[in-house]
Amino acid sequence: MIKTLFVLCAAVATPVTLATAVQQPDSQIFVPAGTFHGEVEGPDTDSAGNLYAVNFGGASDEHKGSIGKVTPDGKANLYLRLPAGSTGNGIQMDAQGVMWIADYTGHQIWRYTNGTLTSFVHEAKMHQPNDLALTKAGVIFASDPDWKNSKGQLWRISADGKAALIDQTGTSNGVEVSPDQHWLYVNESAQRKVWAYPLNDQLETGAKRLLIEFADFGLDGMRCDSNGNLYIARYGKGTVVKLSPAGAVLKEFNLHGQFPTNVALSPDERFLYVTMQRDGSIERIALR
Repeated sequence: MIKTLFVLCAAVATPVTLATAVQQPDSQIFVPAGTFHGEVEGPDTDSAGNLYAVNFGGASDEHKGSIGKVTPDGKANLYLRLPAGSTGNGIQMDAQGVMWIADYTGHQIWRYTNGTLTSFVHEAKMHQPNDLALTKAGVIFASDPDWKNSKGQLWRISADGKAALIDQTGTSNGVEVSPDQHWLYVNESAQRKVWAYPLNDQLETGAKRLLIEFADFGLDGMRCDSNGNLYIARYGKGTVVKLSPAGAVLKEFNLHGQFPTNVALSPDERFLYVTMQRDGSIERIALR
């Protein structure tokens, strides 16, 4: 999540400098501008290839707090509306088809399944739960940025819904678990760093190490493919960078827009979906 360009500044405390060189986009416009609110975020796909993202319906703030569903052929409709006072950010679908939603204004994590929405975690000490990473064992990791102070927190939520603060960070934003469940990745938007935490068999974190640090532009949502490569939205640069598990830059994909907020892979990993702040569109990158 990146809330404004100057005050929160994508993920930095100074104005964003836009990329000056015009590059041919590697993406196509999958969902046109205006379909979602300008604060579109949190994409993920289900096993059938449907895509979900928050703040569906247009530019008006009355659409915030909604979740839209986009079919594989690009048809978008309202899927769910959260209770008053709640606004979704990160979304994750688990293997059973349960949707988990980080509610940054309500300071909680929602669980939605079979038409029933329940509060799984409510933690008053959270600044604003932002992005989620699910594990195969049911443990959830949540980033929790404090945009005003360029700081953040990292939470571990057990399968029975108990939240434990595991680290004080920079402006924590994107969060992801490697497919082998051995690493937790967390990026810091203002500091432009990506950290790797080792995970033991109980999915407890060890001492983190710096995976990569960028010299410019913000970092937002990120996801791993089945090979462990990371795809990270570069806010203000208008790209998505692909990293190897060792932190090497493998490729950078150019987008139509400058302000990508988050990414999601299709179930077959043929496509990468990118939510775009400001115009409420979703772009799609063909990976193969």
